[in-house]
Amino acid sequence: MPPSVPSLPRRLARTLRTSLFAQVSCALVLGIVVGKLWPDTATALQPLGDGFTRLIKTVISPLVFCVVVVGIAKAGDLKAFGRIGVKALIWFEIASTAALVIGLVAANVVGPGKGMNVDPSSLNTAAVDQTTGGGHLPTTTEFVLNALPQSFVGAFAENELLQVLILACLVGAALLHLGHTKVPKILPAIEQAQEIVFAVVGFIMRLAPLAVFGAMAHLVGNYGLGVMRTYAKLIVLCYVAAALFVALLAVALKAVTGLSLWKFLRYIREEMLLALGTASTESVMPRVMQKLRRAGARDDAVGLVLPTGYSFNLDGASLYLSIGTLFIAQAVGVDLSLGQQITVVLVLMLTSKGMAGIPGSAFLALSATASSLGAIPAGAVALLLGVDRIMDSMRVVTNLLGNCVAVFAVSRWEGALDIERAKRTLDGEDDTPAPDEAGKGAGDTEDAPVPVGTRKGAGAEGGIGAPVPDIPAQKAQDLKEPAPEAG
Repeated sequence: MPPSVPSLPRRLARTLRTSLFAQVSCALVLGIVVGKLWPDTATALQPLGDGFTRLIKTVISPLVFCVVVVGIAKAGDLKAFGRIGVKALIWFEIASTAALVIGLVAANVVGPGKGMNVDPSSLNTAAVDQTTGGGHLPTTTEFVLNALPQSFVGAFAENELLQVLILACLVGAALLHLGHTKVPKILPAIEQAQEIVFAVVGFIMRLAPLAVFGAMAHLVGNYGLGVMRTYAKLIVLCYVAAALFVALLAVALKAVTGLSLWKFLRYIREEMLLALGTASTESVMPRVMQKLRRAGARDDAVGLVLPTGYSFNLDGASLYLSIGTLFIAQAVGVDLSLGQQITVVLVLMLTSKGMAGIPGSAFLALSATASSLGAIPAGAVALLLGVDRIMDSMRVVTNLLGNCVAVFAVSRWEGALDIERAKRTLDGEDDTPAPDEAGKGAGDTEDAPVPVGTRKGAGAEGGIGAPVPDIPAQKAQDLKEPAPEAG
């Protein structure tokens, strides 16, 4: 007899039980329905989303630390890590500047604020102060100093990613200097800690549907759907401009790596939907790091580029800020000259870099830009209070995709990307664990040459990074050289 085919309800129930994407999709729809029908009750559900985000944030710092330290130690070359950092910053600057320019051009062509004729004195600027909590964006000096840790524990306790990155680089450099002979148990311990963190992430991700349900119900219940009619022109413009920028990202990814952004979107669809539902890219950082590693990007590239991008490569925020600045100017009847618009780009290139983790940072950046121009009343930024939360989805998607593309591009640029593995993974043909989950670097095989500077006892001091000549795989086999320790 032919095997019986499960009925449609059973197939749907199995999909809902086993697929995180299906669970989050249903939670998203239910959140919108509850927020629309019972807005008063829905606003009380925000703790579901906030609680999930707080749980994820507890594992981000230790995960970044472990991935970066292991990446440096296994790469065996601190100079290569430095090159990755420099190339990442170059890519970030080009991408964010492109986003700013696209936003300005789009706002000039469409003119979303023209004809509004708003009187700035009639706006409630106190609401902006409440949103920003009286804070301010750091100056360049403050930004650099804040990136330097004051204590080892404090960087983790305060979840300061840049500080954690610096500590991880120092620890990784120390491991390279000391080598396996002096600290033989440290690197395996860090690798084991990394596996524990990934396991904890897996546990927390089971709560993702609840988080999306609570966050969407609160959004719709608190802000309603009417705001979308009031600011329809601005909202549509921002999302269309974001789509154009994403299309440019797809072209850049294809040109640099030969990979398809559409296939990558399908590959991370669960994480993308979760980021949309919670309006937070931090909520998916651990899972995205894991998937990028599985897709052939080397540990050191993933560990450095992705977390750094969360501070330096806010493409969606840059797009929104440039459009928002011109929208405000047009709404209050101020016609910005070409020189003033160039000033907008230059100011936002600086202010957008210090936005991560600061409450109401978009309004702080807009206020700083308005003040630098001297032509727009700073209080006019209150015009965007009603629509800012609606823009989160656009910012989240664009920021996340921009940083993922940066990981692939910089990895390819540095030779730290296994292209064949990436293509197999994005095509759904490779279900093996991430390379370093099996104790190997991206692209390593059993017959690959032993990397420079990774053998036990290499160099006079036995350092991990001590230079030794390469030995072809067959020659190494003939010499019956013992396999190197992990890392």
